[in-house]
Amino acid sequence: MTKHTDGRFVDDAPFDADAALQQLERADLDAPNWVLVWRKFKTHKLGLISGVFLLFCYLMLPFAGFIAPYGPNERNGEHLYAPPQSINWFHDGSFIGPYVYPILAEADLETFQWKFVPDTEDPRPIRFFCEGTEYRLAGLIKSDTHLFCAPEGATLFLWGSDRLGRDVFSRILYGAQLSLTVGLIGISVSFTLGIFFGSIAGYFGGKIDWVINRVIEVLRSLPELPLWLALSAAVPSNWSPVAVFFIISIILGILDWPGLARSVRAKFLSLREEEYVRAAEMMGASSGRVIRKHLLPNFMSHLIASATLSIPAMILGETALSFLGLGLRAPAVSWGVMLNDAQNLASIEIYPWTAIPMLPIIVIVLAFNFLGDGLRDSLDPYQQ
Repeated sequence: MTKHTDGRFVDDAPFDADAALQQLERADLDAPNWVLVWRKFKTHKLGLISGVFLLFCYLMLPFAGFIAPYGPNERNGEHLYAPPQSINWFHDGSFIGPYVYPILAEADLETFQWKFVPDTEDPRPIRFFCEGTEYRLAGLIKSDTHLFCAPEGATLFLWGSDRLGRDVFSRILYGAQLSLTVGLIGISVSFTLGIFFGSIAGYFGGKIDWVINRVIEVLRSLPELPLWLALSAAVPSNWSPVAVFFIISIILGILDWPGLARSVRAKFLSLREEEYVRAAEMMGASSGRVIRKHLLPNFMSHLIASATLSIPAMILGETALSFLGLGLRAPAVSWGVMLNDAQNLASIEIYPWTAIPMLPIIVIVLAFNFLGDGLRDSLDPYQQ
């Protein structure tokens, strides 16, 4: 390399255009499929950021109890509908670390409401790695250690409290464990049924195809929301929250599989006539092996993209059912259950922080949609 007077660097070796092109093509052809997919997915910045964000959210779920300063149903009777508290670092020009001002409840004789006034003369530092409400880490290990807690004699409501004095921030973290998991369980049920029936109908055809298609048409002709409501209302009210959660997940998965089954059937109808499928059959491969080893891998990119787009629909379904009081019920905590307390518009106007649980729903659904767009564009790296 030589440097010119204008600052440019020039390679002294002669440039061979043909050799350079051959080297690039050879490297691309020899690269594994996942390398090409990752290389293309990185160019979709919005999908990449959404994927990292969702990965962080799901990795955080087992540690929600550790991060939350309060328990999901821990009440503070003296601070009903307390407004969000700000975390400060400096007091009277001096740095004292993260702290909050204790809030005092005072009666407003004009509006006949409790008004919370911060005591700005009494800064109280936030405690870290402190003891608090007992919880189960990852649902297995009992612990009472929290990442941060309220100071002694004060409260720490980062996003305010609800009508029973429960911390909204802590309840959103606990609610994520159910609201984000319901989509994974539902999509597992949906994909198991959709791939099984769709592959059978598309590969074998004939009367089996006719019967499965009629079943799909009947299920798709039923109005989805009223069917959700009817099935959810049939769940006994004396069941535990965990049992209701799994039933809701299975209901969402069962009602979602016909669309996927139809897509799998249409793809298999075109792929079963390909030469490599015929060659596998002539070599004695069983029908199950042909489906598993030859047909499904060629359809996997569409399945993955469909999964990322179906999960937010199931999250919204659980939220809608819980919001209407037909899904998860208290003492279970989910974002839909929390929004159930915010049905009154007058209450939202006076206490706007009670509607905060709808923000993570919006962010998570948008992230899944952006991730699905990125995967759909990158899972077929040979299309260009």
